[in-house]
Amino acid sequence: MTARRALTIGRLAAEAGVHLETIRYYERVGVMPEPDRTPGGHRHYTAAHRQRLAFIRRARELGFSLDDIRTLIALDGPGRGTCAEVEPIAAAHLITVRAKIADLVRLEAVLDDAVRRCAGGTSPSCPVIEVLGSA
Repeated sequence: MTARRALTIGRLAAEAGVHLETIRYYERVGVMPEPDRTPGGHRHYTAAHRQRLAFIRRARELGFSLDDIRTLIALDGPGRGTCAEVEPIAAAHLITVRAKIADLVRLEAVLDDAVRRCAGGTSPSCPVIEVLGSA
């Protein structure tokens, strides 16, 4: 990417739909490579940075941890890793996602029952408050 086509942090953030601080944070924790800097100290991002940020953003949307993302990035690219090395990471995450879904289904049932029993009644005892107060 030529200097005219270089991305500022603001433009990269806008194109990726993230905040500037998110990019800085990803650089600090080592999932985004540090960009070159102009003589004036401004960050100079390239298409490779945009591609990496898109990868990180999508992985975060899917709920992968930063540690998992670091590992996936290390396995990305020709000659670096195989699908057999990526699969256990994705499989472990899938187990976590399924557990969260099961928890949400149970939560939905409890709330549905409490809301149906409440139904705007005039009773001094409220099922929703009771559910929230029980451990």
